[in-house]
Amino acid sequence: MIDVLYFAWVRERIGLPREQIETKAATVADLISELSGREDRYALAFSDLKAICVAVDQTLVSLDAPIGNAREVAFFPPMTGG
Repeated sequence: MIDVLYFAWVRERIGLPREQIETKAATVADLISELSGREDRYALAFSDLKAICVAVDQTLVSLDAPIGNAREVAFFPPMTGG
């Protein structure tokens, strides 16, 4: 099981702050593909991958990063400073 967390507008589009899922995804991109195939709300949330950041076990990673034995994957929009 892996915890998948959604923040900001990603959470709003999916309608959940977090969920636990079983996955065979090898990379973050594989996980996104798997999630996008679930329902339209996931497909909408992941429709523009340039607008998504991801962290695996609280470390920022790229979409081709391996998931391995991660406990948590979080999706969120790019952060802005101020």
